[in-house]
Amino acid sequence: MDDTKQWFASKTVWGALVAILAGLLQVCGTDLDADGQAQLADSLVSLSGIVGGLVALYGRLRADKKLG
Repeated sequence: MDDTKQWFASKTVWGALVAILAGLLQVCGTDLDADGQAQLADSLVSLSGIVGGLVALYGRLRADKKLG
């Protein structure tokens, strides 16, 4: 496997985080079913892509060197 991606682009990572969050919510008395977990994971993956794009754009605008 030669292809790599950022950790935040991985649905597996987000799925694990959502599973942890669902467990914590259940301890607190709130239940998040499997469909809700899947929707939350997809939303977080999309949101992380948006945040990543904004950070990249901000970095480009703040850069000291011009593009050639």
